[in-house]
Amino acid sequence: MGGCFSKPKPVELKIEVVLPEKERGKEELSASGKGSPRAYQGNGTARHFHAEERLTAPHPYPGPQDCVEAAVCHVKDLENGQMREVELGWGKVLLVKDNGEFHALGHKCPHYGAPLVKGVLSRGRVRCPWHGACFNISTGDLEDFPGLDSLHKFQVKIEKEKVYVRASKQALQLQRRTKVMAKCISTSAGHSSSTNVLIVGAGAAGLVCAETLRQEGFSDRIVLCTLDRHLPYDRPKLSKSLDAQPEQLALRPKEFFRAYGIEVLTEAQVVTVDVRNKKVVFKDGFKLEYSKLLLAPGSSPKTLSCKGKEVENVFTIRTPEDANRVVRLARGRNAVVVGAGFLGMEVAAYLTEKAHSVSVVELEETPFRRFLGERVGRALMKMFENNRVKFYMQTEVSELRAQEGKLKEVVLKSSKVVRADVCVVGIGAVPATGFLRQSSVNLDSRGFIPVNKMMQTNVPGVFAAGDAVTFPLAWRNNRKVNIPHWQMAHAQGRVAAQNMLAQEAEISTVPYLWTAMFGKSLRYAGYGEGFDDVIIQGDLEELKFVAFYTKTGDMSWLTGKGS
Repeated sequence: MGGCFSKPKPVELKIEVVLPEKERGKEELSASGKGSPRAYQGNGTARHFHAEERLTAPHPYPGPQDCVEAAVCHVKDLENGQMREVELGWGKVLLVKDNGEFHALGHKCPHYGAPLVKGVLSRGRVRCPWHGACFNISTGDLEDFPGLDSLHKFQVKIEKEKVYVRASKQALQLQRRTKVMAKCISTSAGHSSSTNVLIVGAGAAGLVCAETLRQEGFSDRIVLCTLDRHLPYDRPKLSKSLDAQPEQLALRPKEFFRAYGIEVLTEAQVVTVDVRNKKVVFKDGFKLEYSKLLLAPGSSPKTLSCKGKEVENVFTIRTPEDANRVVRLARGRNAVVVGAGFLGMEVAAYLTEKAHSVSVVELEETPFRRFLGERVGRALMKMFENNRVKFYMQTEVSELRAQEGKLKEVVLKSSKVVRADVCVVGIGAVPATGFLRQSSVNLDSRGFIPVNKMMQTNVPGVFAAGDAVTFPLAWRNNRKVNIPHWQMAHAQGRVAAQNMLAQEAEISTVPYLWTAMFGKSLRYAGYGEGFDDVIIQGDLEELKFVAFYTKTGDMSWLTGKGS
């Protein structure tokens, strides 16, 4: 996939299975609400983080003592369109030649550290080989997601047919750059019951919205609230790395929020949204007025409704604490996973080296059947079976049996009884929008929030983004779709922020997701829901394949390679 996703080709779907490697004038946002100044309290602890300091971003050329310069190649060593990693002593740099010009950038993707030299260079941008983040080679700026940070851009000069690169030693070691952000100058920050921007939900959409506002020069108050007890964290990792601790998952440190004046209210549940008076009410009775509102509440996992559903040691993976407890309980014991979608299969893969046994219960005939099709699903199922995972397909859970209150057996409708000391339920999710049902914000029949291309709801000044929205997908004839991908939430959060500032941005990124299981990485780009047929090229047995997903009048495609 070359270039940026800003101008996608119609109906494009791509999956890879590979070995992973290690304005109109800007609108004023002013708060008009009045109220007694108080800090929001959560469980007796002040949950505001104030704009007291500013993070210092390393300048790529701060001074001669902190810089290193070296000749890295001859001008003829690279052809146009080529990239190369070069060594500067204190670290590596990605050297790019494009249209006869040389550019030097950080060589690792700031998202997960992928080597960008193995990515794709196209139209003045380099795309990460792992998860598709896109960087402008002229500036190093992040232009498509996932991820939050940009690349450092280093000085390049040509002397006597040799290419010299000059770089900051600090920047070489950090390999990431946070964009310049405005500082909050609001006098009400942390001490008022009104805010300029309120963001409900602190996932990728909420965090990117807040950061984009600061990057665009917005210097008034921003409040981000979340049901979680933690600052924003990398939620997709929960099911892929169940042992990960909250501090390892954090997307930004506490100091970041303090430095840029992004206030975070943790364990804060919004129960009412009054759009007429531009006010939200929290569960503890606290009221907060706003000028602009972003709704990014995400989704809530579905739970089992069978007999015995109240027994202990049955989990949905929602928080780091959930994931950590599952690993502790499964170690050396019997684990059952209900649901063979992405979350369930990721959990099953992770537990194979921890648990005595891992069983998967699924209503469909094969894992991923609705998403990837029968043939691809069977190939992946075989990979799991080769790693000691037992499947119980085309059945459901009828009962959870306990001993002394703790799970001991899972009884299936097929009459099978499976030993289980811990059970993880991954049978889907529903939009967490119940608090909006008495508001004037439109919800569809499934509880999703419909938005337009600018992420605007039916209510002026109220935007929505993330897993809980349906939005028009431009390259599917503006069909309203819900795509709960981490990357998509990033993009929607940015578009929402831009339109809060009257920049008239539209959502146009191509959906992208990834997963990792047993040393293999599955990558999926596009939107192929409702395909009629799947054409496979290559060897599914070896997971080296290309697949084309077709639908009457359309064609989507997928590629895969591995070893």
